[in-house]
Amino acid sequence: MADVDGVVIVHPDGQGWAAHIERDLGLSRKTLQAAFFQPYWRDIVLGHCALRSRLQPVLAEIAPQIDVDAFIRYWFEHDAHLDRDLLAQLADIRARGMALHLATVQEHERAHYIWQTLGLNRYFDAMHYAAELGCAKPDEAFYAAVERQSGFGPADIFFIDDSEANVAAARKRGWSAVVWDGTRRLVDLLDEAGR
Repeated sequence: MADVDGVVIVHPDGQGWAAHIERDLGLSRKTLQAAFFQPYWRDIVLGHCALRSRLQPVLAEIAPQIDVDAFIRYWFEHDAHLDRDLLAQLADIRARGMALHLATVQEHERAHYIWQTLGLNRYFDAMHYAAELGCAKPDEAFYAAVERQSGFGPADIFFIDDSEANVAAARKRGWSAVVWDGTRRLVDLLDEAGR
């Protein structure tokens, strides 16, 4: 099991996909955070409402010059920096017969984008994501839902995530899990875990 953001997708700018949004779109990151992400993101990412249903009226108010489709395209394309080295390591492991799954906190549209458009479906056997499951890391319900959906028990799973809290929650659930920072080879971490 691998996380997406911070693991499979790693933005070259520490500020992430919105680093240059004010320069490129004329939209303040602070305003976007306050008007959209703070009030609506949790419900969106848990699948309680659609991204566009909340984003469109917010953009109409704070940035009427920006079309919702153009904004989403900008966001997804600027948040699509695949770690090719990790993908190569994963491909080697998959060739040895290990199933590869994604376990990630995503809403429906970006989940579809990273799976289909970015082509992560070529590297992984399945994706388990928050909006589909109705819960998010580090809630224990997320890990239990991934187990149900994947058919794997806790003892079957080796998990990499860039968040200490997510790794701690996975370990509490009985998963073998490590914090991924890209400094060590995946095969070495698997060997240490007896996989």
